Formats: sequence, C-alpha cells, structure tokens
Amino acid sequence: LITQYYTDYTNEPVKRICKASRTGHGTNIIAGVSVGMESTCLPVLVISCSLFSAYMLGSTTGLPEHVSGLFGTACATMGMLCTAVFVLSMNNFGPIADNGGGIVEMSEQPQEVRAITDRLDAVGNVTKAATKGYAVGGSALACFLLFQAFLDEISVLVKVPFETVNITKIEVMIGGLLGIMMVFLFTGWSIDAVGRTAEDVVIEVRRQFQDIPGIMQHQAKPEYGKCVELVTKAALREMIRPAILALASPVMVGLIFRYIGSLKGNPMLGVEVVASFLMFGTMSGLLMAIFLDNSGGAWDNAKKLIEATGKKGSEAHKAAVTGDTVGTLCF
Repeated sequence: LITQYYTDYTNEPVKRICKASRTGHGTNIIAGVSVGMESTCLPVLVISCSLFSAYMLGSTTGLPEHVSGLFGTACATMGMLCTAVFVLSMNNFGPIADNGGGIVEMSEQPQEVRAITDRLDAVGNVTKAATKGYAVGGSALACFLLFQAFLDEISVLVKVPFETVNITKIEVMIGGLLGIMMVFLFTGWSIDAVGRTAEDVVIEVRRQFQDIPGIMQHQAKPEYGKCVELVTKAALREMIRPAILALASPVMVGLIFRYIGSLKGNPMLGVEVVASFLMFGTMSGLLMAIFLDNSGGAWDNAKKLIEATGKKGSEAHKAAVTGDTVGTLCF
C-alpha cells in the first residue's frame, strides 16, 4: 500500500512530479528525488514494527531465551518467502505490459488501444515497485537472522561466546562506515555502467538513422540485433566490477582489521569489524533500494500521467521523459 501510494499516478506524490515537470527538467529530477527519499520513512517503520513484533511473539513460545526471538523472526521471514511465486508473477506483469505497449505502438494501432496498454503499463510499474519493496521487507527480516547466524558460527569456530559487537570502538565504527560506503560505491558504479551503455546505444541508433535512410518512414528496418547485442554484452561485462566489490570487500576488511587486532592484542577485532561492516552495509542497502525503487516508479508513472492527459510532446512531457530516463536506471 505504501509503494502504491508513492508510485501510482492517481496519488499526490506522482502528481507532484508532474507539476514540477512544467518548470523544466531540473525541477522534475528534484521532485523525483524528493519523493524517493520521503518514501523510505513508512516502509522502515513497518519493517521495524514487524521485526520487533515477530521477535517478541517468538519470545513467548517457551523455547530457550537465546533462540526464542530468533524462532519468531524466522517464522515471519518464511511467511513472507512462502509467497515468492506470487510476488514473482506480479513482478513479471510489468515488463509484459510494457512490451505489449511497445508492440501496439510499433504496429501503429489506434490511439485508444495505446491508451489501454499505457494504463496497464502504469499498473505494471506499481506492481514492479511493490514486489521489490516486498523483497526488501523480507530481506530486512532475513538479514537479522543471518547476522545472528554469523555471530553463532564465530562462537562455534573460536569456542568463545560471541554475542555482542561494541560499536563504540573506533575500528568497529570505521567498519560500519566502510559498509555504508560500499553500498553507495556499488550503486554509483552500477549507475555509471547503465549511463555508459546508454551512450553506446544512442551512438548506434544515430549511426543507423544516418546509414539506413527510411527508418522513420517505415521503408527500412533498423538493425535491432546490434542494440540487443550491445546491451546484453554490457549487462555481463559492466557488473564485474560491482560484483567483485561486494564479494571482496568483507574479506579484505576482515583480514586488515584482524592484522590490526593482532598488533593490539585483540584477536576478535577483525570479526567485530566485519560484523559492523555487514550490518551497517545491509541496513544502508535496504534504504537505498527503497529510495531507488520508489523514485524510479514515480518518475515513470509521472510521464504516463502527462501522456494520459493528452500533453505528449509538450515541454512538461519532455522534462518527464528525462525523469523517466533517470528513473529507469533506478528501477
């Protein structure tokens, strides 16, 4: 419901972006970023209440104290994950409706047909955002369990109880900062990859318009395969760097601070820093995901709303297209 409020064009946040589009591209982007940031508040409150409620309910089961709360949280997590198939089907509805609209436009169907597919596409944007938000909620509960499992595994490995992480230690605080930084760096590299790939596609499309006359008049077919090849190769190549960052960062942080801990006579320092790195990074990642997800859906549907009101081609629509371009890489 929260995601629907922030991404459906019948509600105020998307209308706010449409209104900002009247005054230019920059104000459209400002409004979209504002909506995305604002949309993180209510989901976090819901996730926090869910996590606390599940933990407290688990504590009433009569199980040993150190596992009862985790049991309740695990049950809540599995309850969310049990609907994964339904969530995936909702997520797939969006691209299907979007491509259906593309087929309608390329086959030059009447405007009333395109209006129907536009509405379906707008609904698809909401369902995509909702399912990703649902995944974020499930991940938040699962992350708590995984973090506790990490502490338990360390306790078994070193044969010493390891139950708390002291974030007042300067090294542990640094680990948390590094975890937050990793999320922003990963996001920045991913966005940069999309931007550079988009540049390549634009250059290729311009080349085809120049070398293949008659495309816009439907007298010649574009070389679709070239663009598909560019995007497919980039999707594999450009994610190597972010993937290595996500996989290697915890290992490097742990090894570095383990060495520092050995110099200071604290052999568990590396473990504490990694725990802080993982928890801070995970929480930051959840918020970043909500922000990007909802802002992307809102930008896309703002453009749809302007088109639905018959203002396609206007200055406001051009600004909304810019917002949709930014929102697509967030979405």
